[in-house]
Amino acid sequence: MACDALLAADHGDVTLLGLLDLSAAFDTVDHGILINRLQSAFGISGTVLSWITSFTSNRTQTVHFAGQQSTIADILCGVPQGSVLGPVLFLLYTADVTVIAQRHGFLAHSYADDTQLYFHDKASTSETRLLRLKECIREIDNWMSSNRLCLNADKTRFGLPRWLSGLNR
Repeated sequence: MACDALLAADHGDVTLLGLLDLSAAFDTVDHGILINRLQSAFGISGTVLSWITSFTSNRTQTVHFAGQQSTIADILCGVPQGSVLGPVLFLLYTADVTVIAQRHGFLAHSYADDTQLYFHDKASTSETRLLRLKECIREIDNWMSSNRLCLNADKTRFGLPRWLSGLNR
């Protein structure tokens, strides 16, 4: 994204950026939706799908504190954080976010649960595009809600990146 923004600045364009923040992203992945999406959207089946199903299901957790242990609780949703596969499964689970962004005319970059939406344009037309970016974020928020994810509106930001703000003056 940084290289794209610098090239756009060289051509006299501004870059507007939307940073999406999710609440407890890895913890809220619905296992049923994930497995269905892996099958239908990505064609994953057979042994690989069975392995992923096994990896995400029948998990439990307990808390040890001050010499005490809580009761064992079943984990009904989520992908393991700190694993190699967790971020990959999350990106596959949320691949539709990129599709929504592209449908609205924006570029998207995702890394684990961090997503950046952005576009380059002339400063004179950026206000109109900013309104489209807001609408795009609204649609992404609706998609996330229907897929048991929560866009954190308090931490989701959009505007001109600070590091870039001085380049187009």
